[in-house]
Amino acid sequence: MSLLTVLDAELAFGLQPLLDRASLTVNGGDRIGLIGRNGTGKSSLLNALAGRIELDDGEIKKMDGLSIALVEQEPVLPPAPTLRASLALRGGLDAHDAVTHDDRERWRIEARLIEYMHRLGLDEAFDPAGLSGGERKRGALALAFALAPDLMLLDEPTNHLDIDGITLLEELLAKQTLIVITHDRAFLDRVTTRIVELDRGLLRSYPGNYSAWETRRAVEMAAEQTAARKFDKFWQQEEAWIRRGIEARRTRNAGRVERLEQLRRARAARRENIGRVKLAVDAGERSGKLVSELTDVTKQFGSTLIVERLSMRILRGDRIGLIGRNGAGKTTLLQLMLGTLNPDQGMVRIGTKVTAAYFDQMRAALDPEKTLIETISPGSDWIEIGGERKHVITYLGDFLFPPQRAEAPVKTLSGGERNRLLLARLFAQPANLLVLDEPTNDLDIESLELLEATLHQYDGTLLLVSHDRAFLDNVVTQTLVAEGNGVWREYVGGYSDWLTQQPRTDRDPSKHRAAKVASIAAPRVKLSFKEQLALKNLPAEIELLENEQRTLSERMSRIDYHRGHVTQLKSDRLRIEEIEHQIAAKFEQWSALEARARNA
Repeated sequence: MSLLTVLDAELAFGLQPLLDRASLTVNGGDRIGLIGRNGTGKSSLLNALAGRIELDDGEIKKMDGLSIALVEQEPVLPPAPTLRASLALRGGLDAHDAVTHDDRERWRIEARLIEYMHRLGLDEAFDPAGLSGGERKRGALALAFALAPDLMLLDEPTNHLDIDGITLLEELLAKQTLIVITHDRAFLDRVTTRIVELDRGLLRSYPGNYSAWETRRAVEMAAEQTAARKFDKFWQQEEAWIRRGIEARRTRNAGRVERLEQLRRARAARRENIGRVKLAVDAGERSGKLVSELTDVTKQFGSTLIVERLSMRILRGDRIGLIGRNGAGKTTLLQLMLGTLNPDQGMVRIGTKVTAAYFDQMRAALDPEKTLIETISPGSDWIEIGGERKHVITYLGDFLFPPQRAEAPVKTLSGGERNRLLLARLFAQPANLLVLDEPTNDLDIESLELLEATLHQYDGTLLLVSHDRAFLDNVVTQTLVAEGNGVWREYVGGYSDWLTQQPRTDRDPSKHRAAKVASIAAPRVKLSFKEQLALKNLPAEIELLENEQRTLSERMSRIDYHRGHVTQLKSDRLRIEEIEHQIAAKFEQWSALEARARNA
């Protein structure tokens, strides 16, 4: 069944066409991965589908009563005393908002909201003003699931989420109709049933997941390039013919002249592939064999133990990926390895001739007031990379920054553009140790794959923090994994290799998610017999309440119901409100007990 259809959509900002007579149909059960280069208009398309912006031309036809939930790339939560209250305002669940939801529906949504907040590891009492980007994203996702929309629109939902959060999200989306923008290729492979590519204003649809799209698109691109070469060869032959002389116009070949004019128009109208980022990194002078050595290193902040008695050696040429949940201390451990942070106990020794370049996930190295030129090459118009001298404008062009933007301040750039600029700054200096802390956020898939290829050619030492499982698999040769309570353990290979090397009981990512939720929801205390019995009986109790609720709702929906005795009407109304409260309370109790049971 068709939920939504886009017909001949046109949308442009300034001179840049984002949609050029684009069309798309979304059917019930579709899980669509929307891919394309940064700046092609993917987020704008989602906003148009959600009704937040208008198309310049074309039409969006929606099924009557279609409900849509949009989770933006950087969700904004309304001010409120608690996270739960803030999400209620965002979702129109305020008790006085009778237009959006009636009472029965509102209480059902709030019960589901509590459930999903717990499942995503959020405390409903959090102050929304102090939340991290990942917590805001999880809150917006919890609300979207609670609203149970017909169509969910997700813009980079995996940004700021750790691997446990990403795998949980994949499970929750298994039966949801959705359109998702993401650069996470593993996520696309596990979630999507169709890939839609936004390319030069057009939407092209491909059945299957991302891997299937890669295979099919490679064949299609090869065919396009062959056709373009044949076209160009024929056009050049016709141009050579027409230049032989004006006599050609006086012969019976006048039709050929007209055909050439048509070829010229066709070639002018053919939209070429947009540019590609050009990456190269200079490892500079080789470091000594030892890059960094940690001996019995311990570090904690307050009562939080980050690292306990870690001993390891990082040797020249190592490619190490750090894996762990948000807050596990990956960035702290990087700083310890580099010697920029002192341990509480133990010793860190840095090797000889180590020159490090650091990619900071918070982009602190970028001054928002400086221009792009000042950021890349302060005080000079030239940079030297691998023995090659380049003008800074040319170098910025390698990273898809046009000359007219070279004097623009950094604060005018989007998130993806800031990441590209930081990579440009990073690679403008020779370094035999690359430290990359979440370099993949906001990069499109093509730039991501090019970064992978560049790192493959890099012969220095690499330390990488990333939640992108495919990126880890394709780049690192060993992983260092946070296993809780300050324990870090080394494994050979990438993310997939780590999964297979764990003890069998540890291979299920849901175990790690449960531990994470439990650590937030409750202390490590074994359930009493009474609590174990309550946990066992809660699902049946909730089902009984829902059955009673359904029976009562059906009775209250009858045409002649209002003719009943006023006492009965009042009693039914009070009871259905009471059931809503009881269901919400039992869901909350169930989530808390289940989390404690997993952590016991």
